[in-house]
Amino acid sequence: MKKKNLIKQFVLISLFVGIVFPASAQFDNVGSIDFPTSESGEAQQYFLRGVAILHSFGWEQAQEQFQRAQEIAPDFAMAYWGESLAYNHPLFSQMDATEPRSVLQRLGSTPQIRMSKAPTNREKGFLAAVEVLWGDGEIADRKIGYMEAMEDLYNSHPDDDEVAAFYALSVLSARAASGGDLDNRMAVKAGTIALDIFNRKPSHPGAAHYTIHSFDDPIHAPLALEAAFRYSEIAPAVSHARHMPTHIFIQHGMWDHVSGNNQSAFDAARELWRPGQSMGDAIHSLDWGQYGDLQKGDYEKARLWIDRIETMSTQGGFAEGGARGASGAARARNTVALTKNRYIVDAEDWKIQDITEDSPDHELLATALSAYHLEDQVTLKAAEQELNRRVEGGEEGYTAIMANQASGLLHAGMGHPDVAVRFFEEAIDIIEPMAPPRGSANPIKPLFEMYGEVLLDLGRHDDAVDQFEISLQRMPNRPRSLWGMANAQAAIGQVDLATEHYQMLVDIWTGSENFGGITEARSYLMDNTVSYTHLRAHET
Repeated sequence: MKKKNLIKQFVLISLFVGIVFPASAQFDNVGSIDFPTSESGEAQQYFLRGVAILHSFGWEQAQEQFQRAQEIAPDFAMAYWGESLAYNHPLFSQMDATEPRSVLQRLGSTPQIRMSKAPTNREKGFLAAVEVLWGDGEIADRKIGYMEAMEDLYNSHPDDDEVAAFYALSVLSARAASGGDLDNRMAVKAGTIALDIFNRKPSHPGAAHYTIHSFDDPIHAPLALEAAFRYSEIAPAVSHARHMPTHIFIQHGMWDHVSGNNQSAFDAARELWRPGQSMGDAIHSLDWGQYGDLQKGDYEKARLWIDRIETMSTQGGFAEGGARGASGAARARNTVALTKNRYIVDAEDWKIQDITEDSPDHELLATALSAYHLEDQVTLKAAEQELNRRVEGGEEGYTAIMANQASGLLHAGMGHPDVAVRFFEEAIDIIEPMAPPRGSANPIKPLFEMYGEVLLDLGRHDDAVDQFEISLQRMPNRPRSLWGMANAQAAIGQVDLATEHYQMLVDIWTGSENFGGITEARSYLMDNTVSYTHLRAHET
């Protein structure tokens, strides 16, 4: 049933983006909200559409709607409130307050004047909150102050779903700004509020969106699955709404949906883009779409994503214009390298690359892994040394993890198994306190998956099972983790468990037959006389 709905959705979306609508009607399909203000008529309609788009992070589109509302009603305070929130991603740690402050200045030269134009206490509460957010002080302090102001408004209007939705988002924003990724309590709090709205109003864009953001981790992701399936249907006019469900689909290893939703998001981003606007939505969709196609084995499509993003990073027009456009162009260039090296690792298309001080960390890891499999110890040593040089220079986190991965590979290749294991264990010590995985694999070769594969090479099958189990808990349905787990279980005689994991691999793998694991899986399933139902369906 869900598959049929998604197909229907895709058809409707394709029709939608293929039509040129007048500016006033282009973003009608953005969800349903109820946000009364002191304004009415056409200005209120533009405001409502702006808020609905804002809930889906459609920044430029939201700005246009709020500005139209201001043209009709120049003293409409809430239209300026909305526009002030449409220039920055609330979940990014850094924010530029220049444009939001300029927006508020257009409403009035002082907070007192601006506040006088908000006729109701509720509207004054919204406006007072953004005065804190775009006021003086460090961004983390301002975000926490904004959350506290929204909490006061929420407590005084407990039955107002728009107050609740923006309060939930403010909690997520404060959590991100304060380095609170390690504290899931704030995310669960925000998610509980958003999910309550979604359960009562399943067409509310912010409710679905913030539910997904709140529960974007391996443990809580099942709570957001319904919201993920609904969200792209709620607001197909906004590219981000088509992409965002894939945060939850990745957590479930639903690779077809990861690929399809990001293709739809990319199509929308390209259709809606105008000179001077951000490229971020298109780039993000390309990045995640490629990851999905690599996991299902569609290597041809995975290479197409690379071609697309290379074009975006170099072509005139699409990569130009304004701060957001320039930022997007830089992001496109960085993502070119990321997608190329991810392809090397996930497709195991081993490639030795030049090692320089400017080589991205993920490129060094891809080269180290390539050198390990090609038995090029000289290159592997050079990649390991460069990563360790960066750690010695003060870089931490994922750089330190990758440095340990490279050292582990180096010593495994040198015949020093105990030393190799020690480096992988040191990497585990670094990653365990970090936030649970979100999105595509980071590092591009997941730590526990690589560790399991090295243990397989060392003949330590029981230990390999332990690492693949952790890998699959963190990132379900990764095919190479499934293959590694099945291979290790088969080696120690766990036939039923090996059969289960080989069958899972066969069920999700729809692409390249160059992947040796799929041949091994089919052979094992046949040799152990399991049911051929899924296998035959896959081959058909």
